[in-house]
Amino acid sequence: MSFRTDAADSIRKELLAACGEVEGSVAFPASTEEAAAVMRVAAEHELAVVPRGGGSRLSWGTPATRCDLVADLTRMSSVVEHSSGDLVARLQAGARMGDVAAVLAAAGQEIALDVPGGATVGGVVASGLAGPRRLRYGTPRDLLIGITIVRADGTVAKSGGKVVKNVAGYDLGKLFAGSAGTLGLITEATFRLHPLPAARAFVSAEYGPMPGGSGGVVPPGENGAVSVACDAVAAAANSPLVSSAVELVRSAPGGPILVGVLLEGSAEGVQARSMRMANLLGKAEVAVDPPDWWPGAPRAVDGETLIRASFWVSALGQVLDAVETTAGRFGVSPVIEGSAGAGVLYLRVGGEAGAHAVAGFVAGLRGAVAGERSAGQRGAVTVLAAPAPVREELGGRGGMDGAVPGLALMRAVKDQFDPGHRMAPGRFPC
Repeated sequence: MSFRTDAADSIRKELLAACGEVEGSVAFPASTEEAAAVMRVAAEHELAVVPRGGGSRLSWGTPATRCDLVADLTRMSSVVEHSSGDLVARLQAGARMGDVAAVLAAAGQEIALDVPGGATVGGVVASGLAGPRRLRYGTPRDLLIGITIVRADGTVAKSGGKVVKNVAGYDLGKLFAGSAGTLGLITEATFRLHPLPAARAFVSAEYGPMPGGSGGVVPPGENGAVSVACDAVAAAANSPLVSSAVELVRSAPGGPILVGVLLEGSAEGVQARSMRMANLLGKAEVAVDPPDWWPGAPRAVDGETLIRASFWVSALGQVLDAVETTAGRFGVSPVIEGSAGAGVLYLRVGGEAGAHAVAGFVAGLRGAVAGERSAGQRGAVTVLAAPAPVREELGGRGGMDGAVPGLALMRAVKDQFDPGHRMAPGRFPC
């Protein structure tokens, strides 16, 4: 195991950009045992530890307020066990998802998450990252059936098993899914697999702009592009044709709305279902390959603010109207994309309007989506990534997370797993 290598300097620069301060070393454990030894040393010297996988989402969320030691898990890159008969794979946390996909594909299987090939297993679990097929297959917490973690004091804990029917200790996996490195190190994960589909079809349609004066868009709330697109999303998501994904993209408020549906299965079945889905959407196109605008997993581009809006699918129209109205009020132009059929949209806002306007847009959208004026929507708005000026502006407007349901419970869990609050301190409001 190494604490300083040629890679350490580049990792420190990466952490410096994401967190603002890095003072310590970088450890590269190659096994759960070595990771436990690292954590015991960190506990002995009261070091703050920031776990790292691929590094692409270190800047997501609130940056860690202190970093004495980076626990880089990229040397832990093995497929420990692949039981194709049981549709299960046990993987080390540093394994790249693209490499894992190649191994599983040789047996005609996959982890149905639609994440970047460079993302690591542990990073995907810790960030809760999922792509368009979350509608059918869920997120990492839904596919995870076993996990091995190292607590802040170096204690190794395991839960779950190697077969889908074994659910013992399942809650530990759910706790660590989306924990952003704040509870401990994920060193291994066991996933439920699915067979690779024999065929796929993408059915896509465009709605609007609708007639509204001189070629303008129908105002929010009226029977225009939003209403028709929302009807299409609901029909596709609830159809017995069994959609694997129902995606929506709108490149600017007031612009056309693109809706895409992914169907998977046997070649004959997909062909028949895709024709019926095209009729359901109306004037839709069918293709074997995804359309150019198909969004994939959420991403944060430098200088942009990435926002997640989650809601009941029945409130999609209200959410789209709220985005349009609030964007106009603050002079921003968000790109809207995501799994509308699963009640999740991602908004990317450039910095052209300034940090104050972006933060105002976030606060206004929170009030519109989850505030008392529209309590029936039962939505939530979270900032996943933002430049430092926007984070500072958000500090007085509910922060990156806004109102967090169950915050007291989250704090209790944090105290249980990391009583010294040394794991990525400050990453969560708890």
